[in-house]
Amino acid sequence: MGQVGAPWHRPTPGRRVGAVARLRTSTATSAGGIVVRYESDTPWLVVGSRRRERDGRTWTLPKGTPIAGESREETAVREVEEERGLKVRISGPLDSIEYTFVQSGTRIHKTVHYFLMDAIGGDLARHDHEFDEVRWIPFAAAPTMLTFETERDLVARTAEGLAGSGPAAGTASAEAAS
Repeated sequence: MGQVGAPWHRPTPGRRVGAVARLRTSTATSAGGIVVRYESDTPWLVVGSRRRERDGRTWTLPKGTPIAGESREETAVREVEEERGLKVRISGPLDSIEYTFVQSGTRIHKTVHYFLMDAIGGDLARHDHEFDEVRWIPFAAAPTMLTFETERDLVARTAEGLAGSGPAAGTASAEAAS
């Protein structure tokens, strides 16, 4: 009778048959924001899109890695300015999100600290080169536009909080940061 499938190989000494190599583990921290402006009393947020090999086209909130000595707040403000071209002011903390991914043989547990932000200036046309497109969207569009569930959930919770408050004092209008 003929052999079916791949030929049998002797297992590596000291390794169980069917064992899976363990990944190294690491942690990472980032900070970012949900930047809000109001148009006719309706809150909008800014999102960015880029093409990535593993995910295709992604739409995400702004976030990034701290520079040594930077606070979470400083990182969040800097990253929004770099990635979206906007000047912002933090109006309060939001929930953090956590997720795990594998990169270069390492399983990374990442925590991203988010802040609610008001756009106070800048121009989306000055966004970072790593993003193909940056735009304002109404909060109602986020569930179908944002790629990652953790970000969709955070935006939904933020929208609920904003629904009861309306345009807060000091929140930028549609004219600012267009």
